[in-house]
Amino acid sequence: MTLFLHQTPRASAVIVSILQMDLIILTVVFCLHDVIVNCNPGPLVDVVVDRYEIPKVCPREVQTEDFIRYHFNGTFYADGKKFDSSHDRGKAFISQVGLGRLITGMDRGLQGMCVNEQRRITIPPHLAYGSIGTGGVVPPDAVLVYDVLLLDIWNAEDKVQIRTLGKPASCHRTTVASDFLRYRYNGTLLSGAAFDSSYSRNATYDTYLGQGDLIKGMDEGLLGMCVGERRIVIIPPFLAYGETGHGTQVPPQATLVFEVLLVDVFNPKDDLIVEVKEAPEGCTRRTLTGDYIRYHYNGSFQDGTAFDSSYERNSTYNTYIGMGYVIRGMDKALHGLCMGEKRRITIPPHMAYGEGGVGDLIPASAVLVFDIHVIDFHNPKDPVNIKVTHMPRDCKATTEADDLIQYRYNCSLMDGTLLYSSDQFDTPSITTLGADKVIPGLERGLGGMCVGERREVVVPPHWGHGENGAGEVPRSAVLFFELELVELKKGVPEGYMFVWLGDGPDPLFPAMDLNGDKEVPLEEFSAFIMLQVEEGKGRLRPGVDADGIIKDMFNNQDRNKDGKIVEGELDDEPEQARRDEL
Repeated sequence: MTLFLHQTPRASAVIVSILQMDLIILTVVFCLHDVIVNCNPGPLVDVVVDRYEIPKVCPREVQTEDFIRYHFNGTFYADGKKFDSSHDRGKAFISQVGLGRLITGMDRGLQGMCVNEQRRITIPPHLAYGSIGTGGVVPPDAVLVYDVLLLDIWNAEDKVQIRTLGKPASCHRTTVASDFLRYRYNGTLLSGAAFDSSYSRNATYDTYLGQGDLIKGMDEGLLGMCVGERRIVIIPPFLAYGETGHGTQVPPQATLVFEVLLVDVFNPKDDLIVEVKEAPEGCTRRTLTGDYIRYHYNGSFQDGTAFDSSYERNSTYNTYIGMGYVIRGMDKALHGLCMGEKRRITIPPHMAYGEGGVGDLIPASAVLVFDIHVIDFHNPKDPVNIKVTHMPRDCKATTEADDLIQYRYNCSLMDGTLLYSSDQFDTPSITTLGADKVIPGLERGLGGMCVGERREVVVPPHWGHGENGAGEVPRSAVLFFELELVELKKGVPEGYMFVWLGDGPDPLFPAMDLNGDKEVPLEEFSAFIMLQVEEGKGRLRPGVDADGIIKDMFNNQDRNKDGKIVEGELDDEPEQARRDEL
C-alpha cells in the first residue's frame, strides 16, 4: 500500500482509474446477480391496462362523468382466485366514471374504453383497497385484476341520435305529432344484442306519434320521417326504459338502438288525396252518382307494396258510383272522372277498411293507394249516342226497318281496344234492319243513314250485350262503333215477298197479260214483276233470290196448278189480299 501511496502523481492517477473501473464492473455484476436471483417485480406504481379485444368501430370512448354498464370478472393477481363477478350474478354493473364512485384504479382503467371492448385492468393496492382490504373479501395490499366487457355508455347530456340510412326520392309529407304510424323495426342494445323485432312477428308496429304511447326517445326519433325512409335511432336510457328496464329483454339503464322503416302515415283529419295522372282532351261528360263505371286499378300501400290488381285478373272492376258498393273513400274519388282518365287516389284508413283491415290482405289502419284507369261508364238511363262525322251531298234515301243494307264498321271499347271490324272479313257486313240480327243499339245507330254517310255511335250496355257480355265484349261494356253505309236496298215488311210502291194497276190481270192472250205463264209473270221493280212501282224482298220469290208468287196465284194464271184465278180472292201478295 505504501508503494501505491508513494507513486508519482501520474502513476497514482492511473491506479485510481483502474480502481474506479473495477468498482463499476463489480457494481454491474452485483446488479445482474440481483436481477437473476430475485425474479419478483417491484410494487406497481399505476394501473396496467391490456386491451385484448378492441372493436373495429368505436364511435365513442368512455370519459369522466359518463355512465357505463359493464360485465366483469375480478381476480387476485397473486393466485388468480376469483373474488367477484357480475357474470355470476347475472346482472351487469352500472356506475359513473371519474367521480369517485369506483375505486381509483377502476376509474382510471375504464377511461377511453369502447362498447364491446374487452380489457384486463391490473390495479395496485394503493389504487384499490389499500392496506386495509374490504369486507373480508379483498385482503390487505392485494393487487386486483379485472377482466371487463363494456356493454353501454351514456351521459346525462346525451340526446336522441338519428342517422338516416335511406330516403325515398320524393317525400310528399313527413311525420308530425298526432299522426298515426305503421313501421317496422329491429331493436338492439348498444352492444348489438337484439331484444325485439317487428319482422319476427311479421307485423308492423302501429301507434300514434307524440301522444305518450311510445317511450320519449322514440316519440322524438320518429318525427320528420317520410314513408319508405329508413333510420337508426339511438336512445339514451333516461329517454327509454331508465332504471327499471323492460321485462327480461331490456336491462336497467340500457341505451336502445332501433333500425326503423316507416311503412305508413296518416292523420285522423286526413281526407282523400287525388292526383290526376292523365286527363283526356275533349272530356264532355264526367261521372256522377248513379253511374255505372268500369275501371282498372293497381292497389298498393304507401311503401309501394302491392296488395291487389285488376290487371292481374285481366278484368275491370265494375260498380255503381255513390251507392255504397265500394269503400267510402273510393266512392267519393270516383266522382267527376272522364273516360280514359288516370288518377292516383290515396285513401286514409278511416275512409277505407279502418282498424279492422281485411284478413291477411289489408293490415289494420292501412292507407291505401289506388292507381286507376277509367275504361268507361254509363247511366242506366243513357240512350244510344249518334254523331254524324260525314254526310254525302246527295242523299236520296235513308235506312229504315226491313231495308237490306251493307255497311263497314269498327267496334271497340271506350279505351280504344278494338274488338271487331268488317275489315277482318274483307267485305262489308250485311243485315236487314228490324230483323233482330244486330244488338238494339247498333240497330238504332244504323237507322236513318244515307249511302256514304259515316257515324260514330256509342252504345251503352243495356242497348248492347248487357251485364253478361258476349265473346270478346266484357260484361257491362260500353261499345263504340265507327259506321259507314255502303249500300242500301229498300225492303218489304216482314212476311211479304213483294210490295207495291203506291197504287198498283187496276184492273191487275190485263196489266199482267203482256201479250193479251188471256193467260199468264211463269215467264210472262216474271217479266211483269221485274218491269214493276225496274220502273220503281214495286219492290221485291232484298237479299233473297228474285227468281225464287217470283216463282213462289206465281205458284200462289196458279190455283189449279196448270202452269198459267187466268183472270178468274185472281178473282177467286179479295182485291186487297191479291195486291198484298203481289
